[in-house]
Amino acid sequence: MRARLAGLALPGFTGLLLLFLFAPIAVMIAFSFNDPAGRQNITWQGFTLRNYVDVWGRSEITDAMTTSLGVAVISTIFATAFGTMIGLALTRYDFRGRWIMNLLIFIPMTAPEIILGASLLTLWVSFGVERGFLTILAAHIMFNISFVVVTVRARLAGMNRSLEEAGMDLYADGRTTFWKVTFPLIFPGVLSAALLAFALSIDDYVITVFSAGSVETFPLWVYGASRLGIPPEVNVLGTLIFLVAFAFIGVQLWAQRRQGKAAPITLVGR
Repeated sequence: MRARLAGLALPGFTGLLLLFLFAPIAVMIAFSFNDPAGRQNITWQGFTLRNYVDVWGRSEITDAMTTSLGVAVISTIFATAFGTMIGLALTRYDFRGRWIMNLLIFIPMTAPEIILGASLLTLWVSFGVERGFLTILAAHIMFNISFVVVTVRARLAGMNRSLEEAGMDLYADGRTTFWKVTFPLIFPGVLSAALLAFALSIDDYVITVFSAGSVETFPLWVYGASRLGIPPEVNVLGTLIFLVAFAFIGVQLWAQRRQGKAAPITLVGR
């Protein structure tokens, strides 16, 4: 009996931990279907689908959400491109000052966001830069690059370089080898880095509030609305973002499993 209870302890603890982690998400999804009488969407008062139908009917929510999506998409593209190149440089090449760059690349990840935000505010004010969409975009690219570099470097560390050498032995130049061999191999890491950068950008509040000026993103709007009452449309948009991210992760896992199953067949064909 004692051995059986000991064997159930770890699965039980894991289940409780997962329940604790996903309980807020479940509440968010459930209350996206709530039909509150007022602005306070904190007690269940009835089921409705009207929230999903009318989600784009409030301009103060949709404008902030559109701004957040624009910042997140653009910053993800730039941060992923720059971070991938930096990760390749730090992993593949030896150059003077490489160890300093390896150290500095972790500073945006380890420094408190409140410090980064205050420093950026000082930078914008010192140079007389008007805060708005572009300053938010620059700030998000800045702190996203470090996460992309770390993720891509982890993928590069486990990659077999003999495949690239085989491509070059078959008279492929450096550019062809990168796009035909290297990039497909590191693409799962690049995609994971892009999803991480997008998630960090779209929900950032601390750094954004110091760089926003008069521009309002979705997290800033939610913070302002929470002092009066959170409408159910907030839960609707949060649910939609979660489902889209979950779908991307599912597609990535499916592609990795399919690639893993196809690899032995390729080897047999050779």
